[in-house]
Amino acid sequence: MRWLSRWFRSRTPLIPVAEFDAALARLPILDGLSANELARLRTIASLFLHTKRFTLAGGAEEHRGTQLAIALQASLLILNLDEQSYRSWREIVLYPNAFLRPRTDTDAAGVVHHRRDILSGESWRHTGPLVLSITDALASGQGNGNNVVLHEFAHKLDMLNGHADGFPPLHRGMDSRLWARDFNAAYADFCGHAGDGHSRINPYAATSPAEFFAVLTEVFFETPHVLNMEYPAIYRQLQQFYRQHPLARLESHEYA
Repeated sequence: MRWLSRWFRSRTPLIPVAEFDAALARLPILDGLSANELARLRTIASLFLHTKRFTLAGGAEEHRGTQLAIALQASLLILNLDEQSYRSWREIVLYPNAFLRPRTDTDAAGVVHHRRDILSGESWRHTGPLVLSITDALASGQGNGNNVVLHEFAHKLDMLNGHADGFPPLHRGMDSRLWARDFNAAYADFCGHAGDGHSRINPYAATSPAEFFAVLTEVFFETPHVLNMEYPAIYRQLQQFYRQHPLARLESHEYA
């Protein structure tokens, strides 16, 4: 099927250079990518825009800049992975701001509780959509450690082998036992300190192993020095998983 993928790529129009460069300028986390990496990013993002459907909700207005910001950051995650990593689903739902999502939980006593969560992003399983707040999506990619786009797309990668559980399908050569050991140890340590000011990482990472993986993906690309300082073993695992070294990339850019 590789010939079909190559044919499809050849038929997909690339993002115009001026648009691509303008979008890059608004996303500091893309600083330091080589010319070859930028060319690959442009191709992957062009395929992304060609195959995904953007649906507006809650009064959101269509804007090309929003689509480009999402496409480039989503494509950064899979820059050195399978370009078809997002192929199992198609729709991205955009709200103008954070949105309400009804939830129903049943406690240990069997009592049903209803609540409404305020969300900036959400990833549905299987062929379900990915949902984003435009305001939060446009605030992502600034190198401050928070990135709802990377967060939700990391969940989609995590779900490639089933539920989002912080254990995505690993590449050949990666040791699943070492992944589990390093992530379990880091998660236990983080949960023991979450919210006490011990870490610069968002306390939301303590919610579950799935959220830990997604939040640390944000940190890996946004503020890699923080992750490498606090959890170097996790930095190395994500370096292998994403096949990227953002710490070296950003440091080389700073001293260029």
